[in-house]
Amino acid sequence: MRIRPIQISVFILFVLGTLFGLMFLSKKGGVQKSQTEDDGFSYEDISVKYPTYTTFLGLEKDSSLTRNDIIEVTEIVTPLEIENEEATTTISSTEEIKQLPDFSKIDTTRLTRIQYPKTNPDFVNDLRRKLSSRSCRIIHYGDSQIEGDRITAYLRNRLQRMYGGNGPGFIPVKPIYRQISAIVAPSENWERYAFFDPTKKKFPHRKYGTYLSVSRFTPYQKVLPDSTTIDSLPLVSASVVISKSQKTYVKFRRFNKIGLHYGNCKYPIKISVYNDGELIQQDSLITDGRYHHYKIRTATTPTDLKIELEGKVSADFYGLTLDGNSGVQIDNVAMRGASGTIFASSSATTYSRMVRQLKPKIVIMQYGGNTMPYLKDSTDVNKYVKRIASQINWIKKRAKNTSFIFIGPTDMCLPVNGKMETYPYLPYLNTKLKETCLENDVAYWSMYDAMGGKGSMTLWVDEKLTAKDYMHFTWKGTKIISELFFTALYLDLKEPDNHDDT
Repeated sequence: MRIRPIQISVFILFVLGTLFGLMFLSKKGGVQKSQTEDDGFSYEDISVKYPTYTTFLGLEKDSSLTRNDIIEVTEIVTPLEIENEEATTTISSTEEIKQLPDFSKIDTTRLTRIQYPKTNPDFVNDLRRKLSSRSCRIIHYGDSQIEGDRITAYLRNRLQRMYGGNGPGFIPVKPIYRQISAIVAPSENWERYAFFDPTKKKFPHRKYGTYLSVSRFTPYQKVLPDSTTIDSLPLVSASVVISKSQKTYVKFRRFNKIGLHYGNCKYPIKISVYNDGELIQQDSLITDGRYHHYKIRTATTPTDLKIELEGKVSADFYGLTLDGNSGVQIDNVAMRGASGTIFASSSATTYSRMVRQLKPKIVIMQYGGNTMPYLKDSTDVNKYVKRIASQINWIKKRAKNTSFIFIGPTDMCLPVNGKMETYPYLPYLNTKLKETCLENDVAYWSMYDAMGGKGSMTLWVDEKLTAKDYMHFTWKGTKIISELFFTALYLDLKEPDNHDDT
């Protein structure tokens, strides 16, 4: 039997018509997923994803946002660039003013403002006093959004230009991610153990310090060697070289107060410090097992500072702080994969001793994104925000008289019916985080709203402001979102606190 072309055409049209007709029978949300419902059919335990005609024809949208809306958001502010050449050691007041936002070109009504607890009308004035004081350390805790000193570095540069200050602050002895704020080169025998790292077994003592991670040059041992065993162990040498980066902001290239933070030191460790090959300090670390801060001072920024350590059993090294003599300092404490709920599980004694030495006056917390995929309903959201509140209050008990600012999650997307849509519980999470923070005397800035709200992430991806993982900012996007936050903060620092947040 010979099949004619017209018969093939009719068959194809019949099949296509049948497939299209099934779209009118497919139900919206017919296939249940963890957080969303795809279009399709369900019968008993069998589910088949199938588009409805409205989904197939693109008649439904996740949001009413357009590309122009996002462009307008990103054009509200003009971010600063990294300086290519060394600035002079003294910046005139005229030059300093030029580095502040130009409000003649900014539509402040479009900015997402920071919201403050109404029970504390002095919150902003207190921030001004702390930032204007002789020394103001800020600890910026966050997830992978701030990894590599992203967001933190931009804010640090802005505030140091306003209030003075130098240096990049905290850097682990063994950095595990690329950052440009300073050059830290450890010897190969260092190992990093982070309290928030699920791939590493937790130390039973849970003494991870204020930065919640340690570096060691010998493996951790739960059972310490006795006097006979320790004599037979080899002497181990380790080092870390510190120098300024030429690829970062000028303010970060100047530091002369270097701190080596350590604890759990039970056996002798010799420390020698060299600058350009010349020995400038030599000591023995304190072996009482408690937290200590070893101070290194140089007249100017070291060009090649080498810290050599020699011992049979490593102490726990909580990290380095590279600071100037005064002004603002911001520590970037990035916790990949964390949701901000582990602080209270660490050693309260070690955290307290270290935070008393660091004396932070402001703490910024930036979490929520990593927990979003695991929130199945509103009950899960409420449980999470209660845990966040308990963590904040745990830190407050140990970091006395500290102001807290919480930065909420970005817009985030997951695939629904073949396109990327905002997580259904993200708006509710943002609202509950805001309410909970304000109830606990914590200021709140909604990054979700600053981006444009529901559906904004896909447009930020289209503009190459966020990566294609629909979560992390690109370098260009980082500068824009950082400037949006800084400008909102600066508006409150420069003006009386009289705006009415909604």
